[in-house]
Amino acid sequence: MPHASPPIALTIAGSDSGGGAGIQADLKTFHARGVHGLSVIAALTSQNTRGVTAVHTVPLKHIRSQLDAVFDDFPIGAVKTGMLGSAAVTKLVAKEMRTRQPSWLVVDPVMISTSGARLLDEDAVQAMVEELIPLADVLTPNLPEAEALLGRKLRKAKDFDRAGEALLALGAKAVLLKGGHSDERQVVDRLYDERGVMELRHRRLPIEGHGTGCTLASAIAAELAKGQAPRSAVRRAVAYVQRALERSYRPGGGAVHVLGH
Repeated sequence: MPHASPPIALTIAGSDSGGGAGIQADLKTFHARGVHGLSVIAALTSQNTRGVTAVHTVPLKHIRSQLDAVFDDFPIGAVKTGMLGSAAVTKLVAKEMRTRQPSWLVVDPVMISTSGARLLDEDAVQAMVEELIPLADVLTPNLPEAEALLGRKLRKAKDFDRAGEALLALGAKAVLLKGGHSDERQVVDRLYDERGVMELRHRRLPIEGHGTGCTLASAIAAELAKGQAPRSAVRRAVAYVQRALERSYRPGGGAVHVLGH
């Protein structure tokens, strides 16, 4: 007899030919969290553990046809967006999310890769702020991404609460401000929502993780698809990523570690 279908989550993001981030990391995370994963590829990257050498944005009509294909057939429990690449793609995805109205939307505002390659055009930041972020149930910026969204530097703990409030003012229902780039001894991730601030502390590991943000956002989407409330989904996702980092490994010649799912 066939088994019951698991919850379903969709990632709209870029493909990582090195398998450590992007669509590949999202689908591995969905599977590890017990969720059937769907994908809409918004960009193709040529990358490995040393860096990104090329980026190709998928034509808008094909992104739209992928969205039609998955939404017309599957009961999607949550959507996660990652690398979108351009203002045109960002606007298209925002328009589709307004039309499709998924139960949950997690927005990971991917802008720069671990190796430093820019993955979002500068003119796309405004489109993200004005059109996509206001639709987000959970927004998951790291500190450099939060700085780009707000136009200010954020390096000290005293800056983070004001930044969290400012990011909430952009329209997202909850903001997870990730602390991996801070100078704090521990990594402190801070979730801001209508209930206030929830801090999640964990030890800082002496590695350079690749795909950490993708994995965290897709783990949150998976937990939301399974019926968890946002705070519970974030707690479970952060714990999962910490375990994945502890099991990380170096598959290539570069210094970055890929998470062990």
